[in-house]
Amino acid sequence: MDVIRTAIGLMSGTSMDGIDVALIRTDGRGFIERGPFLGVPYEADFRERLKRALELSRPLTDRRERPAELREIELELTEWHALAVTAFRQRFGLSADAVDVLGFHGQTVLHRPDEGLTIQIGDGPQLARRTGLPVVYDMRANDMVHGGQGAPLVPAYHAALAGKLQQAGEAVCFVNIGGISNLTYIGADGRIAAFDSGPGNALIDQWVEMQTGRTYDPGGEIGGRGKVIPALAARYLESPFFRGNVRRSLDRGDFAPLRPEEASLEDGARTLAHVAAASIVKSAGFLPESPSTYIVCGGGRLNATLMAEFSAMAEGLGSRVLSAEAAGFDGDALEAEAWAYLAVRSLEGLPLTFPSTTGVASPVTGGVLATP
Repeated sequence: MDVIRTAIGLMSGTSMDGIDVALIRTDGRGFIERGPFLGVPYEADFRERLKRALELSRPLTDRRERPAELREIELELTEWHALAVTAFRQRFGLSADAVDVLGFHGQTVLHRPDEGLTIQIGDGPQLARRTGLPVVYDMRANDMVHGGQGAPLVPAYHAALAGKLQQAGEAVCFVNIGGISNLTYIGADGRIAAFDSGPGNALIDQWVEMQTGRTYDPGGEIGGRGKVIPALAARYLESPFFRGNVRRSLDRGDFAPLRPEEASLEDGARTLAHVAAASIVKSAGFLPESPSTYIVCGGGRLNATLMAEFSAMAEGLGSRVLSAEAAGFDGDALEAEAWAYLAVRSLEGLPLTFPSTTGVASPVTGGVLATP
């Protein structure tokens, strides 16, 4: 009989705006019972520290390297996660023995799949000591050791959820629009294909922050007042990333931000929303077949301008677009839930990644267990 565990997943994504905390009960296979969710925003000063971590990581060639300042930021990040777990347990009345494991993503500060290098800062043993709970962390590294791209890891969870949604003969595609967007295709026969699809919120966030000091375009309101600048959109959409049959995972820095003089605030935000939507559609052309339904999660689903662009493009190709909520999920929680699910799979020695998701030679498990 499969063991059902209670797991908390912790996700700090490429937008670097805070920590998503979610609880599920699962056997790491087909049984999933979704629990509460909490978003814990970073303070502005610490968000700037995380941006500094990206700069400090650029010259690194070993994922274990931690120059002094980067190590300080890593410990700060770990403390933020410990406080987030404490706040979550207090908010939802969880006793010390109610949780079996934490799934800890950490913060990606460097991702160079072509060099077999990925660095996520976050001290798993320290988090275990601070929370008194077992922690599974460093879940990407083993995939890369075995020839994979180290991303995306969420498809294993999407595939487990998809069976409840699919009708006979239908293919479903989950679209996670974070800083970088990624796709998980689940065919009617259960076949999985997954890869990063292009820039998501990161370019929009960078543009709005550069122009206004705000960290994002709330609801896509700024972009909704602008118009697409075709030449700027083409510069992104003609990237070599969208050509060729080999999909690769992306780093936040793979697509350069717009320069301040290239557009008005509104036109820049609208153009980048268009790019985010068109990137999904262009990359979906590499899927085994056109999905019947796209299910959109991540922060990008809240950008009405981006969603309108994507819906129009997808419907023109015969597909419908649903937000995660319309499909019965919590679009803010899904990625953190996935990290909880992957932690349980790691404990069970089950694969986290597959040849059709990361390009790894054969299905492999991953993660490192730290105990209090």
